[in-house]
Amino acid sequence: MRLSPNQRVAILLHEGITGHHGKTGLAILRYSEAPIVAVIDHECAGKSLPELTNIKRDVPIVASVAAALEYKPEVLVIGIAPGGGAVPDDYWLEIKGALEAGMSLVNGLHTPMANIPELNALLKPGQLIWDVRKEPPNISVASGMARTLSCRRVLTVGTDMAIGKMSTSLELHWASKQRGWRSKFLATGQTGVMLEGDGVALDAVRVDFAAGAVEQIVMRYGKNHDILHIEGQGSLLHPGSTATLPLIRGSQPTQLLLAHRAGQVHVRNHPHVLIPPLPEVIQLYETVASAGGAFASVPVVGIALNTAHLDQSAAEDAIAQTIAETGLPCTDVVRFDANVLLDAVMKN
Repeated sequence: MRLSPNQRVAILLHEGITGHHGKTGLAILRYSEAPIVAVIDHECAGKSLPELTNIKRDVPIVASVAAALEYKPEVLVIGIAPGGGAVPDDYWLEIKGALEAGMSLVNGLHTPMANIPELNALLKPGQLIWDVRKEPPNISVASGMARTLSCRRVLTVGTDMAIGKMSTSLELHWASKQRGWRSKFLATGQTGVMLEGDGVALDAVRVDFAAGAVEQIVMRYGKNHDILHIEGQGSLLHPGSTATLPLIRGSQPTQLLLAHRAGQVHVRNHPHVLIPPLPEVIQLYETVASAGGAFASVPVVGIALNTAHLDQSAAEDAIAQTIAETGLPCTDVVRFDANVLLDAVMKN
């Protein structure tokens, strides 16, 4: 399943437009081709979405599912991604209201909903609940086979969670297609899977099989594409992240792109975990990727800098400073475009 370009979508995003947990909904607003007819956030109801987010999509913000029904949505997407992936208590009433109104549900949280009897009892013919975070079938332990592929395999890594790894991969994928290359975006998180319609929600996979799940999808697409843009997850710097290493081992990347939020000095919500200078972070990722020589050398070829919180002049200064600090190409792929980083990928 994927978000259909023919179905009218409402996004449930309470406290997510301006908060820290709305990245799923905001990414869908930025990248989905589906007709999004309402955003539900009681904090921002009545305000301008483009002014709040800089996303050029003029969708009304309403206070509740009941208020969204005026716009005749057919699908409700849960647009938040809170720590641990649990459903906030105040979301349950909204979810039930949507199902009672005849809407299908797209759920990217860790709490599965398709098998909850109370919710299933509300479904009418044609309605469904899509739990995105599911372990793929028939996965096994990784073997490093992705290194036998001839395609480029570009993995985004980061200095923290939720800093733009998916956006970087998507923007490079689209830039690759514009150049006429056979490109594929490989989704590894719930939002990417919603957008792409396939992939693997890596944090739903048992840790022993995580690298194998990545390897499986890389092998599926690698032989028929020139370049794979593999969505990164987590960070080697984050004390709660377990997804980055399986991505590195399963995809056997040929190049890495490092995502970083301009000016960020510590892992968000963990001020005791400082982000080292970027040259040291680059060395860390390159050392881990090569495993001291057990695998091929994998260079970090560019920096994807998130400057969403800066004005234009400050963003340009931050990019120039990062280039001087690292000696690598750098840009904000959302604010500007991805071609600088794509050129760096093709030179290596």
